[in-house]
Amino acid sequence: MKTLCKIPLLFALVFFGWTHSDAQILKKLKKRAAEAAEETILRKVEEKTAEETEKTMDTILEAPGKKIRKKKDKNSGEATEEDVDYETTADETDMEAISIYSKFDYVPGDELVFFDDFSDEYVGDFPSKWNTNGSGEVVSVNGGTEKWYEMKPGYSNYHIPDVTNLPEDYTIEFDLITLGLDDKTASTAVLKTILSDDTGFALGNYAYAQMSFCQYAAVGMWVRNSTTEINNEVAADIRQAVLNKPHISIAVNKQRFRLWVNEKKIIDIPRLLSADNPTNSLKFEMLNFKDGKERLFISNLKVAEGGLDLRRKLIEEGSISTNGILFDSGSANLQPQSMGIIRQISQVLQQEPSMNLMIVGHTDAEGDDATNMELSARRAEAVMDILSNVYQIDPNRLQTEGKGETEPLGDNTTVDGKTQNRRVEFIKI
Repeated sequence: MKTLCKIPLLFALVFFGWTHSDAQILKKLKKRAAEAAEETILRKVEEKTAEETEKTMDTILEAPGKKIRKKKDKNSGEATEEDVDYETTADETDMEAISIYSKFDYVPGDELVFFDDFSDEYVGDFPSKWNTNGSGEVVSVNGGTEKWYEMKPGYSNYHIPDVTNLPEDYTIEFDLITLGLDDKTASTAVLKTILSDDTGFALGNYAYAQMSFCQYAAVGMWVRNSTTEINNEVAADIRQAVLNKPHISIAVNKQRFRLWVNEKKIIDIPRLLSADNPTNSLKFEMLNFKDGKERLFISNLKVAEGGLDLRRKLIEEGSISTNGILFDSGSANLQPQSMGIIRQISQVLQQEPSMNLMIVGHTDAEGDDATNMELSARRAEAVMDILSNVYQIDPNRLQTEGKGETEPLGDNTTVDGKTQNRRVEFIKI
């Protein structure tokens, strides 16, 4: 690798001649060569991790009644193994779902821009953080405690007035519920997720992804923009997914647009968005649902700055903090959509065999102090279990700690603040 890096450096010196600025040129070229070498290493680690993960998951799923949990004894510091019955474990991550998501490469942003789960809204009201030229209302679905916003059929535009200046790199996530879909649901029954430079109801310069809820045929996702004449269908069969509370993840990195439905990446277009007209707003449009029969609900909308490669940050800075690792409410059950981040952590540990990590769990202030302290510790241990059992990281290289609600980053009286406080830290030790 060193020999290969010298070739472009020597060429640069001959081409530019030796001048007063050669030292700066040489320094820049060295930096680029080092970054290229690091990217090559990370790519190889990704390939190796994917291969080893597939083999490991086959082994884990062979024993449906038990799993082996590796954890560090807090007194001796030695790694111990214990058989854990699924039936008797209070917090039990769905390992079958984890196996599906183990290659999931979506990484959510870590600096919150906007979040809404409608928990502060009254059922029957239009949500206060949204705006529309149509109609809709906050509802509870099937008697559940969660609140959802039901969009109403028509040619209505829904947008978020508080989101007016999106960064270059950001992510969008939301959950959907559908009711009343059947083999007569039209192929034109769709939801558009629109990114625009207009902060009102107009489209302006835009790019959008359109998902169909058709059930009688596999209708792909349509992508379109107003600047580079992209207007095309991306093949996909999401008929079963849209019936079962799909989780939608979107990553925007400058012009690049990627979209996942659950663990499956559907769209990856390098230059869907305009470089000259950056997007400033997020909008939704629901079309051609049969009123009173076919219903669509949305919740847990999260927009966050970031979504970049966390591996480099951990290597260079020695620590990262993320609220992208999610758990079931009041539990240490790991949600499988979190696997993108844990997968990247495993790749760093494989690349850096001398690195050891402290995994620290944090909660918001809901509940009493002692419960939150215990919950944060169990969540940190759940992450360690995945690193050890799924990605084959030696548990002796990992330690865990729970800090409960003692180190908040945000205001625990607000939804946004609570979201910031529910986080996991990885610290080099």
